[in-house]
This record gives sequence, structure tokens and C-alpha cells, in this order.
Amino acid sequence: MANFPVINLGNLNGEERAATMDQIKDACENWGFFEVLNHGIPHDFLDTVERLTKEHDKKCMEQRFKELVATKALEGLQAEVTDMDWESTFHLRHLPQSNIPQVPDLSDEYRKVMKEFALKLEKLAEELLVLLCENLGLEKGYLKKAFYGAKGPTFGTKVANYPPCPTPDKIKGLRAHTDAGGIVLLLQDPQVSGLQLLKDGEWVDVPPLRHSIVINLGDQLEVITNGKYKSVEHRVIAQTDGARMSIASFYNPGSDAVIYPAPALLEKETEDGKKKVYPKFVFEDYMQLYAGMKFQAKEPRFEAMKARETTAPIATA
Repeated sequence: MANFPVINLGNLNGEERAATMDQIKDACENWGFFEVLNHGIPHDFLDTVERLTKEHDKKCMEQRFKELVATKALEGLQAEVTDMDWESTFHLRHLPQSNIPQVPDLSDEYRKVMKEFALKLEKLAEELLVLLCENLGLEKGYLKKAFYGAKGPTFGTKVANYPPCPTPDKIKGLRAHTDAGGIVLLLQDPQVSGLQLLKDGEWVDVPPLRHSIVINLGDQLEVITNGKYKSVEHRVIAQTDGARMSIASFYNPGSDAVIYPAPALLEKETEDGKKKVYPKFVFEDYMQLYAGMKFQAKEPRFEAMKARETTAPIATA
């Protein structure tokens, strides 16, 4: 099997631009995941994010997780657990309105750094969407515009820690799923592995690489590209040694954004004889459906939205 795609965005500014765009195209079409280097976020800043996140976990999250494990009787599991994950998490919201000032237990320094990190990731997400537009043959701002609701996109971060697990064969760090939204930007632990994606029926490790950002595509990009790009199932394997840090930021459509396949892509596909068309829906409606079906296959979600579209057509702005 081909190696997991690691792409140097620094090459976009030189003679290797065409080759780099081809790498991005191949990763979007055949992997749904890729890792980027030279993404414009300074290494020392990423080191600060990692340090503060691990300090916060030790100070505020570690004991709570131990108590949860005791309460849920997750120590010394004999049978496989399929309705819980071996992870300790908290969530930050950035757009349309930040909740960082309200999140309890964060130090002032950590709040400031995570706010700055969100701005840097938002910029990177929008730069990546421009590159995807170019590869798809869409006008430059099409994807960003497609994500805009009345208040712009939604953007948030899930900060997770996967503590050492004594029974990794009985419980997943995070069960297999595709991501519901648009584009996901992940700063993962530079040493402890665990993230895997499903490719050609096999689970493939996403390699830890210091100072890289892992990118993966969500369900909404699959719909907008009418399946040219696909969201890919992934999971986190619990490890017996070492705690794994994961900071995943989700650049998603606004809750009231209407999502549907790009007409320019449908026109091209009609010429090529392809007939399958993905559904049209309001993003918030999809999220409500996803909430109860996250750890199931994505196809029934798309089919359910298609059925709703038939009974209640949605106007496009």
C-alpha cells in the first residue's frame, strides 16, 4: 500500500507547485486524509499549545477521568465495550461566537493561546479550501461561500486526551466514524500513535509527526463534491503505554447553510455519464441526524437526507 500522504505546503510557492497540487488532489480523492508541513503556524507556538494542553490535562482532567473509569467500571474489562470511548475531552467554540472566556478551569495563558491557535487554524482551513477549489475546477471562493450561513461558518475544537488503557482490546479510544462537517485540522501527539483510517478495507496508521497538522475531509465536502472527495472512516486505538494528546478543530458550515452538490461539478459529471446525485439539506438538520448515527455508516445518513429532500424540497439562496 502507498505511504500515508505527507505534503509540504512550502512547495506551493516554487517550481514544485503543480506536483504539490497533484499530491493534494490524490490525497483528497484516494485517502480523505493527509498531513501538512510548512503550514505557516510557527513550531514554537505549536510546542506551547502542546505544553499547555498537557499541563491542563494533568491538573484538571486526569483525576476526573480516573473517577469516571471507576464509576463506569471500566477497569479490568472482561467483555468488549461498544457504547463508550476511552477518552477525556472538553470543547471550545470559536465561530460564530467564542465560548473560551466561559470554559472553566483554563489558565489565562491557555485561553489566550487557544484563541490565537483558532485564528491560525481558521486561516489555514480557508487557504486549504482555496486549494481544493483550484483542484476541483471551482471558482476560488466557492467552498468558503458554500459553508457560509447567516453568521458565517461554525468552527470549534475538541481537545482530547487518551490515557494509557489496561485493556485496549476491549475498548476503543474513539470508535470508528466519519466526521460530519467540512474540513478537520488536527494537532496530534508527536510521539504516541493511535489514530487510524480505513483504506481499501485495511486500517492504516496516521503517523505522529512533530509540528505537522493532519487534515481530513468531512461528510459535507463529500456532498458538495458529489462524491469526488470522500469522508473516510477513522478511529483511535487505545494504547497501554503513554497518553495521547489530540486537538481536532472542525471548520464546518454555518448551522443554516444549505449544502448541495456544486452545479459546476454536476454538469461535468452529466457529460461523463455519471448519474448519482447527493442530497440537498440544511446543515443543522444533518447534524441532528448525525448525533444519533455518528458511529454508523454514513450512507444511510445521506439516504435519509435524500428522502427528506423528496418530501420537502429546500430552496437555494
